[in-house]
Amino acid sequence: MRPHSLLGAAAGAALLLLTGAGAAPATAAPVTASTAAASTTAVADSVTVDAVGRIAADGTVTLTGTYRCASSSGPVFVSSSVSQGVSTTRHGIGGTRAVCDGAEHRWVNTGRPMPGSLLPGAARVDATLMELRLLGGLPLPSAHATSAQAVTLIQG
Repeated sequence: MRPHSLLGAAAGAALLLLTGAGAAPATAAPVTASTAAASTTAVADSVTVDAVGRIAADGTVTLTGTYRCASSSGPVFVSSSVSQGVSTTRHGIGGTRAVCDGAEHRWVNTGRPMPGSLLPGAARVDATLMELRLLGGLPLPSAHATSAQAVTLIQG
């Protein structure tokens, strides 16, 4: 192909891209691998808490929900805590190792707070999807997502 023909073909292709029906609006930002990954992570990282938790006869509390995370560089966990009434005391209820593959997963955390500190009824649960990242040789927490949910603790 002659240089003038090649230049003409390239100019024609550019003109078609700019004026064609499939052209993106001038205000749209170009999508690159890094912006696509950032968009996926921003949308994908989440943690939810189910509206009902359980208190067993021995005082063990079980909380559940879902989580989703797209990627991580260190271990990721779903942690949860619960409080009742006007008390500012938060009771840590277990932790579950998370798999960050972009899919939605269930989490189940169990723990046994001090006997009698939690009763069936209204409560507040906070859940955090937390990664431990090595910075300067130290594992430091980095939250992927958090959720606060009013729940009902039931006996059983």
